[in-house]
Formats: sequence, structure tokens, C-alpha cells
Amino acid sequence: MKYTASLVKSNIDERLMQKRKEALERGVPVADDETLQFLLVTLAMTKPTRILEIGTAVGLSGVAMLKACENAKLTTIELEEERYLEALKNFSLFGVENRVTAHLGDAGEILSMMDGEYDFVFLDGPKAQYEKYLFDLKRVMKAGATLFSDDVLLFGWVSGEEETPQKRRSIVEKIRSYLEVITTDKDFVTSVVNVGDGVALSVYHPSEENKRGKL
Repeated sequence: MKYTASLVKSNIDERLMQKRKEALERGVPVADDETLQFLLVTLAMTKPTRILEIGTAVGLSGVAMLKACENAKLTTIELEEERYLEALKNFSLFGVENRVTAHLGDAGEILSMMDGEYDFVFLDGPKAQYEKYLFDLKRVMKAGATLFSDDVLLFGWVSGEEETPQKRRSIVEKIRSYLEVITTDKDFVTSVVNVGDGVALSVYHPSEENKRGKL
């Protein structure tokens, strides 16, 4: 365990902690404790009111975000129906269902039909699609919004700290391409942080040309 991970002291309620533990034991891809704590710290600093999540899973990160941001509403997208239905139950269990708009389907297709201005995006869906989502994410993000891209170092494979298995080389190359794009895009200020399986934290400052394109 990394020393920094040992310092994580989660302040989420016990019911949510238990639900997260059960999900992890079932192999559900929920954010690890270190990443969740960093996410909650980021939310505490940014105080968003409109949150977009790509990759609902079973809704537990969504619940944590809404519990941390009492004035926020969440729009979330999940591809797998079984997880989507479980997420709806969890939103109801934790009493946040009235603040959630949940979509079932392909995030790329749903994003292309969305509008509005979100001030926080939690990108935690299919890693190979991150770069593909970026065009529409920029379109629906407001100036000054935060983009929190999770799992961008992927078990140390992306950074080269661990050898990439043959069957994972394609996804690693796609994540590296995304990181190259997001760190060189002049509309973003980005830092890649070695938290959990890696987080790219980006703040959106669109160019004047992009601002005009939204009008």
C-alpha cells in the first residue's frame, strides 16, 4: 500500500462504506478509497451544482458526490442495464433520487444529444473512449468547470511502471493518446496525479472561439 493511501480517512457514512465494500467484493468497478477521497476534496473546493458522471456503475460514487454537494444535481450515464437498475435502487435507498437524472445507454451517443452547462464532470466510463467523449464534454461544460478523469494510469501500465499485458496494449495506447490530448489542449489546465489508478484533473478555460461556438 502506498503511504498516502494509508492516510485516507473516509468521512462518508457507514451505510455507504458498507455498500462500497459489498460492491468491491462482487467485482463492481467502484472508485477506490484514495480516489474517492480525492474526488470529495475536489468537490469541496469547487462546490459544483451540476455534475455529469460518465460511468454510473451501481451509483455509489454518485451518492457520495451528492451527499458531499447538498445543492447539486447529478446527470449520470451507464451502459450496462443490470448496474443501471441497481444504481436506481441505491439512489432511492440513500434519498437522492430526486436529484438524479440517470440514462441507460452508450455515453457517446447520449452525450451527443445533450446540452446544458455542467460545472463538474466525473469521467469514469470505458477508458478507451475518453478521447472520443472529449468533444461533447467540452460542448456541455461551462467555463471554469472541472473534469476529473479517473484510472488514467491503469495499474501502472500507462506510466510504464508495470509491464502491460499483451491484451491490454490497445487500451493503454488509447489512454496515453487521451492524456496527450488533454494535457496539450489549450482550453484546459491539467495535472495528472498519482492517486488511486491515476487521475487527470483538468480545469476548462475555453478560447474565445470556442465560447462563440456555444452561442
